[in-house]
Amino acid sequence: MMGHGDIDQLITLLARLPGLGPRSARRAALALLRQPESRMLPLAHLMERAATSVKTCTLCGNLDTVDPCHICTDAGRDRGLICVVETVGDLWALERAGVHRGVYQVLGGTLSALAGLGPDDLNVRPLFERIEEGGVWEVILALSATVEGATTAHWLQERLLPTGITVTRVGHGVPMGGALDVLDDGTLAAALTARRSL
Repeated sequence: MMGHGDIDQLITLLARLPGLGPRSARRAALALLRQPESRMLPLAHLMERAATSVKTCTLCGNLDTVDPCHICTDAGRDRGLICVVETVGDLWALERAGVHRGVYQVLGGTLSALAGLGPDDLNVRPLFERIEEGGVWEVILALSATVEGATTAHWLQERLLPTGITVTRVGHGVPMGGALDVLDDGTLAAALTARRSL
C-alpha cells in the first residue's frame, strides 16, 4: 500500500499537468488508486514506454514513434504545402479538424522578448531547408492571434518574401457561433480587417 507521502507526491505531479489543478489532480489520483490494476498500472507502463519510444521528427518537429513522423512520410500529403504552427498541440488540433493535406513545421514557440526567445530558439531551419530543396509552393502561417504570434508571422513573412513562395495566414476573427457583444476589441478588429466579399 502506498504511504500518504506517495499519494501526496502523485497528486503534486498530476497537478503540474495542463488543465489539472490541485482538486482535479486529487480526483484523478483517487480514480487511479481505486483501480490500480485496470487504470494505474497500464497507464504507468504506457507512460514508461512512451518516454523511451516517442521521438521528435527531425523534419517537422512533430512527436511520433518514428523519425521522420507518419505525416512526413505519408505519400498522400502535398509536400509543397507547409503549415507552420507553434506547438505539437496545434498540429494535432489541425489534424483532428482534417482540413490540411500538406505537411507541417512546428516552431516550438514564438518570438518573445519577455521570454527571451529569439529566432535562434525557433525550429525554423528545417523549414528553410525544405524551401531551398524546391517544390514548396505555399507556406501557411497558423500562429496564434497574440502579439508574439503576429511578431513571429511578420518575421517569417519577411524571410520568405524573397523566395517567391506564396505566404498565407489563417483567418482570425469572429468564431462560429460567437456573439459580437462578448468578443474583445482585438478579435473584432481582426475580424473587420480580414473581411472578404460574399
